[in-house]
Amino acid sequence: MSRTRGKSPPIVVTVGFAAGNGGDGVAYAALRTANGPESIVRVGFRCRPLAALRGRDIAYAALSAVAEDLLRRDLRDVAFRIDDAELPVDLAVRRALPAALTVPYVTLRCKLNRFRGATVAFAEGASRDLTARARAEVSLNVAA
Repeated sequence: MSRTRGKSPPIVVTVGFAAGNGGDGVAYAALRTANGPESIVRVGFRCRPLAALRGRDIAYAALSAVAEDLLRRDLRDVAFRIDDAELPVDLAVRRALPAALTVPYVTLRCKLNRFRGATVAFAEGASRDLTARARAEVSLNVAA
């Protein structure tokens, strides 16, 4: 008699991020499995922040960098929770984007499609500590 194993739940990846005016950024991702301890991953990234986008471009660059890191680690089922309310809506609704977000959107969508399963939702405060850590690191790097 064979038993069929159910699909394991995705790894919940909560992402906080920040970038300086020059575009050097850092993202912290808390990886949480259903039955394992939480682990923190730090990922650096680079982008060209544009003030008119109010940080949306930074969110795309941060999530893209974290996604690439997780793919390299061979993680295939993930549920991203990000500290940006607009990005999950952009991905879900496929609404018109500012021209400057077109390439970052396509790049991120391609990376997300490489996962077996990937969802993206607004973290609603769950990433506050991670974002504070990223902002502190970015401000220290700017001051140095």
